[in-house]
Amino acid sequence: MSEAASVHAVRARIGDSEFDRDTAVTRRAPGVYDIDLSAGWTIISAVNGGYLLAVLGRALADALPHADPFTISAHYLTASQPGPAVVRTDVVRTGRTLSTGQASLFQYDDQGCEVERIRVLASYGDLDGLPDDVRTTARPPAIPPMDQCFGPEDGPAPVSGSSAIADRLMLKLDPATLGWALGSPSGKGEMRSWFGLADGRDPDPLSLLLAVDALPPTAFELGLSGWVPTVELTVHVRCRPAPGPLRVSITTRNLAGGFLEEDAEVWDSTDRLVAQSRQLARVRLG
Repeated sequence: MSEAASVHAVRARIGDSEFDRDTAVTRRAPGVYDIDLSAGWTIISAVNGGYLLAVLGRALADALPHADPFTISAHYLTASQPGPAVVRTDVVRTGRTLSTGQASLFQYDDQGCEVERIRVLASYGDLDGLPDDVRTTARPPAIPPMDQCFGPEDGPAPVSGSSAIADRLMLKLDPATLGWALGSPSGKGEMRSWFGLADGRDPDPLSLLLAVDALPPTAFELGLSGWVPTVELTVHVRCRPAPGPLRVSITTRNLAGGFLEEDAEVWDSTDRLVAQSRQLARVRLG
């Protein structure tokens, strides 16, 4: 059994896993939370945007009267680094079924000045209270069985120094979207993968905020390389995911002016669409 498979077999529980510990915030005062951003969720030297969104999402779940993110939009202002950070939240509006809040994460620079890293606006509710009525033309992505897909452990890291977050994830990428790893990108701007946490923890609404931003960027299949920093990311959580691995499909249709969009869908083990997202990201050309 590989190391990745052995870790996955541990089957950590929701609330008692590495993801939960590393996104846990400590309330210092009403609306103010402290956290030590873990180096385990970095890409190169910057903290992953999906992990950051889960951190702020957890703080807002504590600050608002509703616990589940329905929609959360983030603007990434400066690159976050591992280490101490402060999250400040504000309640914008509370209602019977939805409450809205905003939050910002701050760190200190080398001169001791406070720097805002990310700012979000979000609406929360109760996913278990939603009607179970689905009318959709969306279909789950066609991904080969997991044993026919490939993970980071099967090849070199796509970006030098980017293996930290990969060690905490269970990723099994569709071979049809792996041309970039073989030096022959398809040019289609697509990425598809099975997704889970390496310790076997089942998905929940907060981990969906990580899932939409955890795959290699579609820019790789467009023939580009290097860091693809997120400028803005909006996630819609549609329902509470069932236990088991997720399937994530990401597509890019337009790269222009050094920016591209990524549209993501996340499907659970029951073939239910559980989250959608769109992000704008900057790419390095040439």
